[in-house]
Amino acid sequence: MAQLTPSEPPAFGQADLNNCDREPIHLTGSVQPHGALLLLDGPGLMVLQASASCAAVLGCEAGVLLGRPLAQTLPALAANLAGHLEVLAERPLPLRVNAGERCFEGLLHRAPAGGLVLELCDTERPAAIELPDAERTRLLLAAVQRFTASASVGMLADTIVSVLHELTGYDRVMLYRFDVDGHGSVIAEARDPRLPALLGHHYPASDIPQQARALYVQNRIRVLDHVDAAPSPLQPALRPDTGAPLDMSWCHLRSMSPVHLQYLRNMGVCATLSASLVRDGQLWGLIAMHHHTPRGVRLALRTSIELLAEVAATRIAAIENYAHAQVALLVRRLEQRLIDATSVEGDWRLALLRHPQTLLAPLEATGAALAHDGEILTTGEVPSTAELRELLRWVDSQPRGDAAETTFANSSVERANPALASLTPTACGVLAVKLSHSRPDWLMWFRKEQLHTVTWAGDPNKPHEPAPDDLSQISPRRSFAAWSEIVRGTAVPWSISERVTARAVGAALVDIIVQVHAVRLLIAETQLAQIRATVHAATEPVLVTGPHGALVFANSAFAALLGGAAPAAGTALPTLFADSARAQQVISSLERQPWRGEWALLQPGAEPMPVAVRAESVPGRDGRSMGVIVALTDLRGLRRTAQARRALEGALAQVGTMVQGSPADGVVGAILMNASLAAMDVAEATGGPPVAPLLAELEASARRATVLYEQVQRLRH
Repeated sequence: MAQLTPSEPPAFGQADLNNCDREPIHLTGSVQPHGALLLLDGPGLMVLQASASCAAVLGCEAGVLLGRPLAQTLPALAANLAGHLEVLAERPLPLRVNAGERCFEGLLHRAPAGGLVLELCDTERPAAIELPDAERTRLLLAAVQRFTASASVGMLADTIVSVLHELTGYDRVMLYRFDVDGHGSVIAEARDPRLPALLGHHYPASDIPQQARALYVQNRIRVLDHVDAAPSPLQPALRPDTGAPLDMSWCHLRSMSPVHLQYLRNMGVCATLSASLVRDGQLWGLIAMHHHTPRGVRLALRTSIELLAEVAATRIAAIENYAHAQVALLVRRLEQRLIDATSVEGDWRLALLRHPQTLLAPLEATGAALAHDGEILTTGEVPSTAELRELLRWVDSQPRGDAAETTFANSSVERANPALASLTPTACGVLAVKLSHSRPDWLMWFRKEQLHTVTWAGDPNKPHEPAPDDLSQISPRRSFAAWSEIVRGTAVPWSISERVTARAVGAALVDIIVQVHAVRLLIAETQLAQIRATVHAATEPVLVTGPHGALVFANSAFAALLGGAAPAAGTALPTLFADSARAQQVISSLERQPWRGEWALLQPGAEPMPVAVRAESVPGRDGRSMGVIVALTDLRGLRRTAQARRALEGALAQVGTMVQGSPADGVVGAILMNASLAAMDVAEATGGPPVAPLLAELEASARRATVLYEQVQRLRH
């Protein structure tokens, strides 16, 4: 066989652990033998490809089927299939069809390169579990209600594995959660008491290659009936119409990589089911079920499991976004305290560091340092000033990938930069947020070194070793005995929620800095150039007027808001807004208290833009106003959020009306309640990601969950 170059992916089934991350696992060319696959084309349903298992499953040899319309060889199947073609959409369609005296269930979907893929299994096949319709519906309703009642990710994870263990009877049900580096850890487990516990075990990212993770996002449930069942090849191996392998990304019968099968054998696992937990389009975690004897799942139960995974992912989104809302509350309190301190003492920096626990506790940090205007102020346990300046130079030089990214996180400074090893006792880990685009101003939190033990499922430094029966083969992770590693020179890693908190605190400080510099612009002519540069670099649109409302200054963010050049100095500020009379009235009547409200900003050649306005008069020494500072916030995103929320509420109401009074009312009602509560939590998350896409995601997820349940109902006996 020709030698592969490093850039060429191995053919399916010829990968080892050195190149399995590039194995085309969606082009297997074979199926699990308990089912049959047909590739059909055209209105006559011409058979282009058929699995060898058709003989055993459908009672007709693949060679007899090929090149003929399905109606010629399996007329009963073709007749029963016709009605399903009319309702085929983008997602695979579950179906139940009769072919003579036998009943089959399976999926029908459109192949990426054209044609229809039909997958069928005999409903009476052995070792395939199913529940009576009434019992399945009762368990689904109870599961959705329990998911909705879970107040934390940990509680929800325990509920998920408990529910699915009861629902499916698999020997072991685990929930993996992936960290930012792709490593997985078992955060919940329900198992046969005779099995050893895997709760808390870690698995290296290499255990699930990237192309497998991508398929887990696309096709969110995978079932393996028997690890030692010989795959059934497709005949012919290549599509006769394209000359390429069949893309089997959506095929639920798709056979699995020999590397993965060996991995399962090494664990002593015979049958598996995995369901994806997808969050913001990314693989958040996996529900993994293992059984030690052959075990399949009937289609209605399989679809029910997929439904529960979808509902669980919605609940995860709600819980995590509620945490963002709590961060926003923390930041608002901090911002108000710093604004008050600025007005009384003239320096927000001292107030920020005066009460260490207020700054350190939310991020579980042991020290913090503020680098601002060339000065370094500290609180808690920190390195020396000289060491901090070296650390600051290094942090400021690190690439952050995205120009809009303001945070930097590292849990082992000495590993990333050995020259800074002396910082390990007090600043082993650093989380930093940038406060200026033009200067090396940062707020940094520190964590001390923490010796800790990580329990891996096998030695992570030995991901493969010779198989016991053939030393020329590569066998993935043959030993799954717990392997503990004492980790030195590291701090507890910074979580995603802690990075969100840091980003929110930094944004609040940037806002305060802009306000302080805007005031100085009016009272300190000698500092005008420096302050102007700072305010220009701010992301918040700011306007400054003289005492009579004539524009003195407009920063670049305001010009960007208008999509062009800023208005000229001397422009009457009220003329920038649609209701200029109202704006003039507010500007003229400002006292010591700032005014907040909503105005419509005029845009050249476009509709007025809704903006939130914060206007504050700046008094001089004699008490008379020196001018007004106006800060603007674009409200179009909030309007889109409101529109998305109305769309979600309308969709939920529409689905609720459709199923009201039907047998599906209970489960679908619980699904809608879960989505409604998730929407309420998401809407509160002002400190997290943009809300409108999250609401749209919830709407899509609720619709998807409802469709999945309708598919379950279609498969009722």
